[in-house]
Amino acid sequence: MGNVPQLGIKGVYDILSVCIEKIFLFRCSGFDFFNFYKSGCSAGESNRMKSWIFHFIRYQTVILFAVLFSFVIFSCKKGTGQKQECVVLYCSVDQAIAEPIIAEFEKQTGIKVLARFDTEASKTVGLVQRLRAEAGSPGADVFWSSEIFHTIRLAREGLLARYNSEQTKDRPAGFSDPDGKWYGFALRARVIAYNTKRVTDVEAPRSLEDVLQSKWKGRLVMAAPEFGTTGGEVASWFAHYGSERAREILQALKANEVRLVDGNSTAVRMVATGQADICLTDTDDVYAAQRNGWPVKMNYNNQAGDGALAIPNTAGVIKGAAHPDQAKQLMDFLISEQLEQMLVRSDSHNTPVRPALARQYGSYAIRKPLRIDYGKIADQLPTAIQTAREILR
Repeated sequence: MGNVPQLGIKGVYDILSVCIEKIFLFRCSGFDFFNFYKSGCSAGESNRMKSWIFHFIRYQTVILFAVLFSFVIFSCKKGTGQKQECVVLYCSVDQAIAEPIIAEFEKQTGIKVLARFDTEASKTVGLVQRLRAEAGSPGADVFWSSEIFHTIRLAREGLLARYNSEQTKDRPAGFSDPDGKWYGFALRARVIAYNTKRVTDVEAPRSLEDVLQSKWKGRLVMAAPEFGTTGGEVASWFAHYGSERAREILQALKANEVRLVDGNSTAVRMVATGQADICLTDTDDVYAAQRNGWPVKMNYNNQAGDGALAIPNTAGVIKGAAHPDQAKQLMDFLISEQLEQMLVRSDSHNTPVRPALARQYGSYAIRKPLRIDYGKIADQLPTAIQTAREILR
């Protein structure tokens, strides 16, 4: 097994991960698979089919996790029988952005990173659910999230370990857990993207209140709020405006016939191709569209004149991590100034949280970030997602 090529191990790892995630999405989608088939089956046949599929999902999941764990263990060994240092990373940052950063860490330390990414459709939530499921026997050593709200909740649930080092000292206010269970860095902002061929700069909405105007009826898309940063933004409405006004906002979006899609990048693509005129998304997705030459611009999604929600990346060490020493080295790298420089220079153009570094890259500064307690947004997340599902679906 030690002679298995690295590419083969990674390929099997990715395939198994995708299979497991598809099972998770199937079980969480709410699609009534069995009633769909029952229309063409007798009651007995339908029940047998239902029982078989449930057993198939259950046993396949167990087998896939077992095989995946075996490959993780074996991939940390060299062909000579010597152990290679490794660390397992769960990462919800876009894979194209994260991989060069991971490669740089491997180059500097010699530590092999076994990275598990998620998909755009299940952004962050798929990995968060996996961390919860693995709480008794963690499969990951470090969690690198593209947002903060689920990270806060994981810390509260006791799934993240306390971590302190030279890198954690003198952090900017508001971007670290009081108990040292997570650290924030590299911001994105919530914005309103628009098609420049269909919407002029003058008429483009510049606030959430503008988006709710009736003239945008049937012209708006947004990512499903169950996943990713959209859920965090909806939760911020509950924290910032209050529950009553947040419900009114969701009802106004429903009245404007907002369409829900699988992820922010899909929403921006629909705007760029003329399938919609505006969308709610993140800065990095607009930068990516502009890099591709798409006719897309953005305005910050200002909430009642108080600013746009700025969302940091976060990282934390998993409690009970199997590779604690390597996890510490990866954590120090992720929260370092070098990492923020790499991200602001990347296609994502995340805004550094370090003031001096942010000034060096003023063109990517978030002009007026919303001043709000991230913990209060995390408090509202379950209620916000459930309410959005009830109103918008």
